[in-house]
Amino acid sequence: MANGNQTVILFSEQVVVLFSCALSFLGSSLIILTFILWSDLRTTPRKLLVFLSVSDWLSAVSYAYGVWSVFHTDSLDCIVQGAISTFANTSSFFWTVAIAIYLYVFIVRSSQRVADSLVLFFHLVSWGVPLAITVAAVSLSKIGYDASEVSVGWCWVRIGAPDRVLWMLLTGKIWEFLAYLTLPVLYILIKRHIHIAHAALSEYRPILGTRPQSNSFFSMADMKLTLIPIIFIVLRIWSTVRFILLLAGSPVRLNPVLVTLHGIGNTSQGTANCIMFIFLTQPIRTRLSTALCCCCKCGAEVEHSHDDPNRLLPGQDPSTLREEDSSRVPTDK
Repeated sequence: MANGNQTVILFSEQVVVLFSCALSFLGSSLIILTFILWSDLRTTPRKLLVFLSVSDWLSAVSYAYGVWSVFHTDSLDCIVQGAISTFANTSSFFWTVAIAIYLYVFIVRSSQRVADSLVLFFHLVSWGVPLAITVAAVSLSKIGYDASEVSVGWCWVRIGAPDRVLWMLLTGKIWEFLAYLTLPVLYILIKRHIHIAHAALSEYRPILGTRPQSNSFFSMADMKLTLIPIIFIVLRIWSTVRFILLLAGSPVRLNPVLVTLHGIGNTSQGTANCIMFIFLTQPIRTRLSTALCCCCKCGAEVEHSHDDPNRLLPGQDPSTLREEDSSRVPTDK
C-alpha cells in the first residue's frame, strides 16, 4: 500500500515477515550449533555451509530489526541496519555460489585438493567484496531510508540518491542475477555427472549385490541437488520482480501480496538450508532425535527423583533410610 512516496507496511505483513526472520534465525543457529557439537561433521562442505549460515543469521537479525522498526528517516540505526543487511545479504549470495563451485570441482573434476585450495579464495571474495561494497556505499551516503520501495520496512539504498539504481545493482541485485545464472548450471552439471557415475555402477550390481540404502542415499542427494537452485530462485524471485517493476515505474510493486512474498523470500534462506541440511539429512536428524530423547528422559528421571520420598540424599546410608522409615511407622499403644 502506498502513501505518497512511501510504501506502508501493514501490521499483518510485519507479523508474517518477523515470523519468517525468527525461523531463519533458529535454522541458521541450528546449523552452526550442530557443527560445533559434533566434530566428525566438520567437513569442508559443512564448513562452507556454516559460513553461509552466519551470513543468513546476520540477515535474519538485521531484517527483523528493520521490519520491527519500519524506518521513516535516515536515522543512525537505519543506516547501521541497512549496512549490516547489505553486507550479510550480499555475502549470502557469494557463499551460496561458493558451495556450488566447491561441489562442482570436488565431484565433477574429482579433485579434492583443488576444491580445498579454493576455500581461502572463497573467504576473500565472500567476505571481502561485500565488505568493500558496503563500506563504499556507507561512505558515499548511499545507504539509508528507501521508503520500502524494494524492501519491507528495512533500510537499503537511499530513495533520494540520484544513482540509486546503480547502487541497488552493486549492493545486491547484480550478484543476485549472477546467482540465478550460475547455480542452475553448476548443479545440473553435478547431477549429470552423478547420474552417469550411478548408471556405470549399476552395471556391476549383479556382482556387488543390491544396496537399497545406497539407492535411498542417492535419491536424497539427487533431490537436494535439484532443490538447492530451485529454492534459491523461488525465495529470491519476488525481490527481483519488485526491482524490475521499480525500473518500469509500475505501482504493482506496492501490492501487499508481492511485498509479503518479498519479505518472506529474503528472510527464509536460513530456514530452507536447515530443512535441507539438517532435517533432510538422515544422520544429523537421527542424532538430534537421540539427543532430544535423552534430554526428555533425563528430565523425567530428575522429576521422578524429586517426587520419590524414598530417594537417597548424597552421602546417606541405605540403613539410615530404613531406620527413618521405621520411625515413621505408627505403633499401637
